[in-house]
Amino acid sequence: MGSNPQQRPNIVFILSDDQGPWALGCAGNGEIRTPHLDRLAAEGTRFSSFFCTSPVCSPARASLLTGRIPSQHGVHDWIRGGNVGERPIEYLAGQTAYTELLAADGYTCGLSGKWHLGDSRTPQKGFTHWYVHQTGGSAYYNAPMIRDGELIREPGYLTDVITDDALTFLDAQRDGGPFYLSVHYTAPHSPWIDNHPREYVEMYDDCAFDSCPQEPKHPWSIRTAPWSDNQRENLKGYFAAVTAMDANIGRILDKLEEMGVRGDTLVCFMSDNGFNCGHHGIWGKGNGTFPFNMFDNSVKVPAIFSQPGRIPQGRVCDELVSGYDFMPTLLEYVGGFTHPEAEKLPGRSFLPELLGEESGGGRDDIVIYDEYGPVRMVRTREWKYVHRYPYGPHELYHIAADPEERTNLIDVPEAEEHRRAMLDRLNRWFVTYADPRRDGSREAVTGFGQLELAGPDGQGRKTYQEEG
Repeated sequence: MGSNPQQRPNIVFILSDDQGPWALGCAGNGEIRTPHLDRLAAEGTRFSSFFCTSPVCSPARASLLTGRIPSQHGVHDWIRGGNVGERPIEYLAGQTAYTELLAADGYTCGLSGKWHLGDSRTPQKGFTHWYVHQTGGSAYYNAPMIRDGELIREPGYLTDVITDDALTFLDAQRDGGPFYLSVHYTAPHSPWIDNHPREYVEMYDDCAFDSCPQEPKHPWSIRTAPWSDNQRENLKGYFAAVTAMDANIGRILDKLEEMGVRGDTLVCFMSDNGFNCGHHGIWGKGNGTFPFNMFDNSVKVPAIFSQPGRIPQGRVCDELVSGYDFMPTLLEYVGGFTHPEAEKLPGRSFLPELLGEESGGGRDDIVIYDEYGPVRMVRTREWKYVHRYPYGPHELYHIAADPEERTNLIDVPEAEEHRRAMLDRLNRWFVTYADPRRDGSREAVTGFGQLELAGPDGQGRKTYQEEG
């Protein structure tokens, strides 16, 4: 692997927060400046059809870590309660994470940045280095963080501070065994105005923002979405947050080069969920509307994998893959790991696609499933069906002919056969994998945050019915 095929690779996993699949230069956006991510893509393989498991942060992050869908791990919304305070909740207690398997096999595991899966003060899931955000988001200056178990405020720009900590972790690994490092940025999550260094904001003073058409406001758009007279400033801040993060990713890549371990290190980059900046008349992700939406810009994420000498360089793969496929792929890539409950998990390894090998056929039948509380999606290359329990409204799109999802065919008689087939697929898949004790279709998820556990301990899961 890399320069030393006999050695298990180091792993650096970089996760952004609320980054749309369109928000990358190497994805064809000529306005946003991401030279270091473009460099990473040139040194590896970019997946252009990578889907999150839920279009909101905490459920998607839990799925990446455990390989479970939300209706298995029980995190159905962003974690609002149990992060810090008198009643911390470890939402993934008893559920195996791939980092635990890596740690048991001799990897030193570090986390710098956003955790947002409960009990933030306590290192979990095999991590011995633990520098995390107290909750899940905040202003970028004076952010509430946790270092060495202490609640602190960081006066510096948070994206820089997270990177500084990650580099400190890397420096400590120079003479050790294999390492795993998660760098979880809060960027480019809001706030966007007056929260980012002027040098990055001013890069976009003359930007036309043609990549973010400000379409008429969607009728389901939530009242807290940032529709205002300052849309241009919001766009400048969003783009600036991405570019500032990109510069810090460049620092990490440079550090790996300087340490002489770049060829021995798998670097993964992706976002937790997608995002719309005016696309479809939405500012936000899945909970940018109510009922929740499953538009591709909400459920698709950027995804890049690179290890020179092993992963093909400069390649774009359009195979359909999901966040629940990430864990089995990573474990197979590293080699020698068996997940104790692999047969109960929905994911499949996409290692052949990652390595540029012939897949052996049958990949045209790949189907992607997504969920956010009582809203579920099934998607193939040709069709997308969205089902909202218990009463709808439902949606059906012919993706092959309507890639921007403009025409809902749910009531068109000529599409009835496709509607029935997609609904049948969706029902059979969730019956197979959903845990009835954690089934999101039975939860009144509102998009304003999860307060308590869902699951077999009998505790009910509560959400705010409205913000505030």
